[in-house]
Amino acid sequence: MQFDRHAPRKFLSQKVIPNHSAHTKAFSLEVLAMGERVLVVGGGGREHALAWKLAQSPQVQQVLVAPGNAGTAHGGKIGNSEVSVSNHAILAQFCKDHHVGLVVVGPEAPLAAGIVDDLTAAGVQCFGPSAKAAQLEASKSFAKAFMERHGIPTARHGSFSDPQEACSFIRRADFPALVVKASGLAAGKGVIVAKDREEACRAVMDIMKDRAFGSAGDTVVVEELLEGEEVSCLCFSDGTSVSPMPPAQDHKRLQDGDLGPNTGGMGAYCPTPQVSQEQLQQITKSVLQKTVDGMREEGAPYVGVLYAGLMLTEQGPKVLEFNCRFGDPECQVLLPLLHSDLYQVIINTLNGKLACNAPVWQQDGSAVTVVLASAGYPGSYRKGVEVSGLSLLQDMGLQVFHAGTALKEGGVVSSGGRVLTVTAVRPTLEAALLAANQGVAAIGFQGGVYRRDIGHRAIAHLKRRRGLTYRDSGVDVSAGNRLVDAIKPLAKATARPGCDAELGGFAGLFDVKAAGFVDPILVSGTDGVGTKLKVAQACGKHGGLGQDLVAMCVNDVLAQGAEPLFFLDYFSCGRLDVDVAAAVVGGIAKACELAGCALLGGETAEMPGVYSEGEYDLAGFCVGAVERGALLPRLQEIAEGDLLIGVSSSGVHSNGFSLVRKVLERAKLSYSCPAPFGEAGQTVGEVLLTPTKIYSRLLLPVLRSGAVKAYAHITGGGLLENIPRVLPDELAVDLDASRWSVPAVFSWLYKEGGLSEEEMARTFNCGLGAVLVVAPPDAQRVLRQLQEEEAWIVGSLVHRQPGSHPVLVRNLNQSLTKAGPAEQKDGYHGNSSTPQKKTRVGVLISGTGTNLQALIEQTRRPSSSAQIVVVISNRPGVQGLKRAALAGIQTRVVDHKLFGSRAEFDGTIDRVLEEFGVELVCLAGFMRILTGTLVKKWTGKLLNVHPSLLPSFKGVNAQKQALEAGVRVAGCTVHFVAEEVDAGAIIVQEAVPVLPTDTEETLSERIREAEHRAFPAAMELVSSGSVKLGGDGHIIWRS
Repeated sequence: MQFDRHAPRKFLSQKVIPNHSAHTKAFSLEVLAMGERVLVVGGGGREHALAWKLAQSPQVQQVLVAPGNAGTAHGGKIGNSEVSVSNHAILAQFCKDHHVGLVVVGPEAPLAAGIVDDLTAAGVQCFGPSAKAAQLEASKSFAKAFMERHGIPTARHGSFSDPQEACSFIRRADFPALVVKASGLAAGKGVIVAKDREEACRAVMDIMKDRAFGSAGDTVVVEELLEGEEVSCLCFSDGTSVSPMPPAQDHKRLQDGDLGPNTGGMGAYCPTPQVSQEQLQQITKSVLQKTVDGMREEGAPYVGVLYAGLMLTEQGPKVLEFNCRFGDPECQVLLPLLHSDLYQVIINTLNGKLACNAPVWQQDGSAVTVVLASAGYPGSYRKGVEVSGLSLLQDMGLQVFHAGTALKEGGVVSSGGRVLTVTAVRPTLEAALLAANQGVAAIGFQGGVYRRDIGHRAIAHLKRRRGLTYRDSGVDVSAGNRLVDAIKPLAKATARPGCDAELGGFAGLFDVKAAGFVDPILVSGTDGVGTKLKVAQACGKHGGLGQDLVAMCVNDVLAQGAEPLFFLDYFSCGRLDVDVAAAVVGGIAKACELAGCALLGGETAEMPGVYSEGEYDLAGFCVGAVERGALLPRLQEIAEGDLLIGVSSSGVHSNGFSLVRKVLERAKLSYSCPAPFGEAGQTVGEVLLTPTKIYSRLLLPVLRSGAVKAYAHITGGGLLENIPRVLPDELAVDLDASRWSVPAVFSWLYKEGGLSEEEMARTFNCGLGAVLVVAPPDAQRVLRQLQEEEAWIVGSLVHRQPGSHPVLVRNLNQSLTKAGPAEQKDGYHGNSSTPQKKTRVGVLISGTGTNLQALIEQTRRPSSSAQIVVVISNRPGVQGLKRAALAGIQTRVVDHKLFGSRAEFDGTIDRVLEEFGVELVCLAGFMRILTGTLVKKWTGKLLNVHPSLLPSFKGVNAQKQALEAGVRVAGCTVHFVAEEVDAGAIIVQEAVPVLPTDTEETLSERIREAEHRAFPAAMELVSSGSVKLGGDGHIIWRS
C-alpha cells in the first residue's frame, strides 16, 4: 500500500487510548488513560530543551528521548530510551508497542533520511519535514537553485562537483567569492569563510580532495561574502501558513570578540533588537512564506520548523542557509520564551491549523544561553570529565540543558565537545547575559571553555545613538525601488503602438499619430474601487483589484466612444508591502493588456500614520482617444422607440460594497464562509472579489460600426442614475428585468438585507454592466457582434412625462426573488433553466498554457458547463501557472524531477486531482506520458489535443510529418486519452489548410489557433454530457 506522506496527519492527531494493563519493557511504567506519550529523537541540548518544554504540557504524560543524555535520563516526566532511531521500521514498531502518539525529531540527519516519511507511512505521527522538504538543508545546491526559482533573496553563488571549476569560479568572480560550503550535511561545521581567494581555493581542496567533511563535500557551493548582521529567523509551518518565532542570534566563533575557530555554536540570545518588527514582517513574507509556498508548489509541502539563517545587508535580508529544524543553541533561548503549550502548537501545525492558532511568545524579556564546552573543542577533547555544581543553578533561577553529558556512577560526566548550556530569562538582555555567565561560572568542570560576551552586538546596538533616517519615520525607499524593479517587466508587456511602456522617467509619453489617429479628441477618466478594497485586504487576495481599477476607468472612457490608450495608477499605504503591491500592480498590468492600453506609469505613496497596518488605497487614471466624428453619445440621433441592449456583468463589480459589507454583518457571514450564492464550493470572499468586466475589446468594434448611438457604463448609481447620463432630457428608460439574468448575489442581498427595489436599482448593476442604445433595425446585428458575452434586449426609450422618473425598471422584484436566468427570446443568453452543477475540471500543463487560456475563457461564459478548479504543472515557474493565478484558479506544481519513478509521479498527480474533486482532466501542453494505471482510472474523463487530423501523423513533430507527406489539409484533434498514444476516440476535429508557402512554424501557429477553438468546444461537449465514452471505446452522443 502507498501512503501520502502528509495525508495521514488528518487522522493520526487523534489520541491513542492505551491498554491500561500494558507496561513498557524499558521503564515498567503503567500507561495512563489521560495524556500523550511523546518521543524526542536526538541527544543534544536542543533535544533536552524540547523534552523540557513538552513535559510542561498537561496533555503530555511522558516524554521519552532517544538516545538522550544525562539531563534527560531522570527528570520527572522525562526519561531516556535505547530504541534505535536509525532503523525506522524498528522505531515505528516501538512507538506502536509503547503507545507513542507523537515523535518530535531534533537533528537534521534523521529528517534527511526520511524518518518522517517512514513513520507517517507506518501510522505514527511525526513532527518535521519530509525527506523531500528537508533537501533545503540536506543539499545546499538544491537550496540555492530553489531560491533562484522562487525569487528568494540570497548571495550570488555557484555549485561545483569539480574542484578545479570551483577554484576558477573563485578567481574569476566579480564579487568576493570567499564562502565555501560542503553541499551536504556536515553537523553545522561545513562552512569556511576565507580571508582571500587563495584561502578559499584551499578550502575547496580540503573539502573535495581531502574529504574534510566526507561525502557531504562531494559538491561544494561557493558564495559571495555578504556584509551585515547575521540573524536566525525560525517559524512553524503547517505546509500552508507560517508563524514566525522571535529572531535570535547564534555565536559560531569559539572565543570572545568572535575570534577563534568555527564551532557548532557557543551561545545565543533572543530576541534580536537589530531586527525591527517591520523587518521581521518582511522576512516572514519574502523568505519564510515564499519558501513554504514554493515547496508546496513543487510537490513537497513543508511541515515542521523552518530555520532561515539571514544576513541583514544594505540591500535587505538575504538567506545564508536553510535548516529544517530548531537550531542548537537557538532552541534553548526560543522555547523558554514560548508562552504557548509546545505540544498543542505541534498538533496544530500537523493538523494545518496554524493560521488560526498562532503561538504566543513572551514580549517583555530576553533569553541568553551560554554553552560550556570541553577543553580542546572544536578539536580533540577528553571525555569522562566530571561535571558538578548543577543543583546550584536551579536556585539561581537558571535552566541547564544538557548536551554532551552521560551518567557515570551516579554522577554527570562529559561525553562530547559542547557539554551543556545555561539559559537565563530576564527583563533585559544585559541582565540575562550576566545571570547566564554567573551560572556557568558556578559549574565545576575542569578546563571548561565558554564565551562571556553572548549578545555583544545587540548590547552595542542598544547603546548606540544614531541619527534618524527616512526609514525610521516609516518610509522605506528601498522597498519602493524593489517594487519598481518587480513591476517594470509587467508594464513593458503592455506596450502598444504609440507607447513603449518604459517606467522610470518623470513623465510618460504617448504618440497619438503612431496609434493611428487622424483627428482625435482625447478622453480621460479616473476612478477607484471603493470599499471592495476592504474585502480583498480581509481575504488576502489582492491581484483581482487591478482588473477592477482598470475596468472602472476604461469602461467610463468607452462611454465617449474612445479607445483606451494608456493608464496610470496610484497606490497609497501606511507601510509598503512589496509582495502585496506587486500583486495589485501586476493585476493592473494584466488588465491593461486585456483592455488594450499601456501601463504608462504610476505613483506609490507610503504614508505612515495615514493608513493602518495592512491597509492601502487605489486610484486609476485612463486616457483614450476617439476620432472627432465618432464621438459618443450622438444625442441628436437618439429617438423614442430606440432599443436598449444590456451586456452582462460578472457580479457586483466595484460599486455598492459598503452596503454589501453591512448586509454581511447583519447576516453574520464572514468572507471565508461557503457562499449562499455563486458557484458550488466558492466562499463569500471569492464571489465578491470576482473582477469587474472590461468591455473595451468587446465593444470597440461595435461602437466603431456606427450602429450604437450611446453607451452607458453601469457604475456607481446603478441602473437609475447611469443610463440617463447619455440620453436627451426628453427621453426616459423603460427596462424589463425579466429580460436579463440577475446573478444570485443580487437576489441574496435583496432578500437578506431587506432592501427595496429602488435601493437595489440605485446601488447595484443588477446584472447589467453596460447598456447600449441602438435603432430597432440594428439590434439583432449588434447582438450577433456581442455573442462572446451574454447580451439581451432589455428595454426601450420612451417619451418622458414632466415630473416623472427618468428610469422605470419593471419586474425587478420578480427577477430578484426568482434568482434565475432570463426568460426571453431576444438576444444571446444562458440556459433557461436553473443553473446546472458545473463539471469540475483539472488542467495539466508543462509550459506557456495558451490552450489553458482558451479553456479558461470558455469557462468564464455563464452558459459553460465546466469549471476549472485546479491547474497542475510538472514544471515550476511556467507562464501557464501565472495565467491560472491571474484567473483566480488554484495551482499545484508536481515536479517530475523530484520523483523516483513515473508511477510515483502519476500517483501524486492522481492524489491532487482527487483532492480537488476533479471530474474531467484536460491535457493542455502536458509533456509527460501518463502510465497505463492512471489512464485506466480516468478512462472517459481524460482529454488531449493533438496537432494533426488523427489517425494521421501520430506522435511528435506532427506538423513536420504533414509537410513532408505533402498533404493539403492538416488540423487538430481533441480525443479521449487511451493507453496507446494518440489512439483514443475522437471528439472534435478542425481542419487547417496547408499553404504552399507554409513552414513548420507558420503551420504550427495556425493549428494552435484551431486548437484554441476545438479544445474548449470538446471540453464543453463532455462537461455538459453531450458526449461520453462508451464501454466499447466509441463515442456516444446524447440526442
